[in-house]
Amino acid sequence: MIAHLTGVLIEKQPGSVVVDVGGIGYQLAIPLSTFYDLGDPGSRVELHVHTHVREDTLALFGFRTALEKALFGRLIAVNGVGPRTAIAVLSGLGTEDLIGAVRRRDAARLASVPGIGRKTAERIVLDLADRIEDLGGPGTGMGQGAGSEPRQDLVSALVNLGYNARTATQTADRVLKEAGTDPEFPDLLRRSLRNLSR
Repeated sequence: MIAHLTGVLIEKQPGSVVVDVGGIGYQLAIPLSTFYDLGDPGSRVELHVHTHVREDTLALFGFRTALEKALFGRLIAVNGVGPRTAIAVLSGLGTEDLIGAVRRRDAARLASVPGIGRKTAERIVLDLADRIEDLGGPGTGMGQGAGSEPRQDLVSALVNLGYNARTATQTADRVLKEAGTDPEFPDLLRRSLRNLSR
């Protein structure tokens, strides 16, 4: 089982990365919070890894922090929540918001994540309520985005979160117009998600 990888970042896009370790390229699914924290392709990276094995699938999920990985592990232990859904929750909320929502028993906050219905949100809150205290306080929030194409990155991130391309594009254009000059990517995404949850 792969639990940790250190290597050179070969490819990076919202939702996945490829890391070269000793000449072998490992593709990992990642939450957006990890995507923001990673440098540009060619940089050296360290990722905490969850290896998910099923009869017909071997998938790797990478996380910048141990807290992200721990929350992912607790999420997939919830009945009806698979790895992709867990990644969507971490991408939509981040560690700080997720822990806060669970502690407040705020199922509505979880249900605002695309693909998370009210019943699933309530199940997550119920199941995790007593299982996150050992994680301590909130971890790092969203890191800084990189890249010279904020509109393209924003649309891609929203599509990876489950929104259709037309909605993602319209939202990105609206948010970028309102944001002014030289906005930070994490702030743009937060504005977009708030806009879409109205």
